Amino acid sequence: MFFERPQSGERAVLVHLELGGGGAQEDPRELEELVLSAGGDPVEFVFGQRDRPDPRHFVGTGKLAEIEAAVRAHDAALVIFNHALSPSQERNLERALGCRVIDRTGLILDIFAQRARSHVGKLQVELAQLRHMSTRLVRGWTHLERQKGGIGLRGPGETQLETDRRLLRDRIRMLLRRLEKVHSQREQGRRARQRAEVPTVSLVGYTNAGKSTLFNTLTGAGVYAADQLFATLDPTMRRCTLPDGRPMVLADTVGFVRHLPHQLVEAFRATLEEARLADLLLHVIDASAADREDTSFEVEKVLGEIGADKVRRLDICNKIDLLQAAPRIDRGEDGKPVRVWVSAQSGAGLELLREAIAELLEQDLVQECIPIGPTQGRLRARLYEKGAVLAEHIDEQGQISLDIRLPRALLAQLLAAENLAPAERPAAEHI
Repeated sequence: MFFERPQSGERAVLVHLELGGGGAQEDPRELEELVLSAGGDPVEFVFGQRDRPDPRHFVGTGKLAEIEAAVRAHDAALVIFNHALSPSQERNLERALGCRVIDRTGLILDIFAQRARSHVGKLQVELAQLRHMSTRLVRGWTHLERQKGGIGLRGPGETQLETDRRLLRDRIRMLLRRLEKVHSQREQGRRARQRAEVPTVSLVGYTNAGKSTLFNTLTGAGVYAADQLFATLDPTMRRCTLPDGRPMVLADTVGFVRHLPHQLVEAFRATLEEARLADLLLHVIDASAADREDTSFEVEKVLGEIGADKVRRLDICNKIDLLQAAPRIDRGEDGKPVRVWVSAQSGAGLELLREAIAELLEQDLVQECIPIGPTQGRLRARLYEKGAVLAEHIDEQGQISLDIRLPRALLAQLLAAENLAPAERPAAEHI
């Protein structure tokens, strides 16, 4: 189903129709970028306009003849539509054009299949492919009616199509079980980070907005980054340090795209949960793109689909070096950072970004100097264990006091473990 890629790139004719009835239209330039990212060689772009898609071929008879002429003129092996085609439309187009036909969803799935490197990523891509393929099996088996027939060759009575559908269902169930195990393992990791009071920050944004470059600059991870759509597929997590010395975990996630196929959203739910359960989302926006408002809207839609639209967010306007703009922090009415202008490529504004992240993550932090009594040695040890002690002082009378910085909820938890209420502990001095 998914085309193989010779070294020179596969010749493809691209088709884009402007449809009536309003609604969001696909971007022809984005289709060309997707084809190049998949390793294809776009040789001609066929444009057209219709009030509504033709139920048989999606395009009219005149446009179909134009596409067929382009295929023959360039000896193209593939026709790619910038739209979602039904299985019957794909089958009818392949019969009429004499070559393979795939739609936008099939193209994105192929790119994901190329990019997957980790075991989990491959499982998720395979699940998405099988779900997509299950509705299109009839294309390959219209020439067969029975799996077996004739004297001595009679099978169980299943058609080949029924057999393949059953095998696909079995494989999908197996993949779902494996991904559920991955979900459980990641949930354990998240609980461990929560117990250690280590916040998680996730990068989200439209594909090719610069998330991986920013991730590499902040963490030194060295993950693959390139100027192409869906350069990153497998999620990566790295521990890094905030300006005040506190640790955090930064997660790089897959990029979003217009009308991200539903199969991918479902298959990558385990990965996208890193965004839904994060303490802070960094929404990376290509500030140099003319359609940045439209792409931001698409990201908002996907975040809503996975239940991450309520997570605290900080917008990162990236690629300001292309705008000749200066780095800065934009603040809301409450004085909190809402947007940071940076360049991940040149490093401009990254210190401002780190400061903004630290400021948003410290909303419930307590920073005090507290005295430690002779019977509170265990409390002192627990504060050191949590990394909450900034400095320790001993006065002339031998009284110990600690400069601490930790979340208010954790301080209440430690005090409760020592049977101390906040009001019962010695008076603290703010530092």
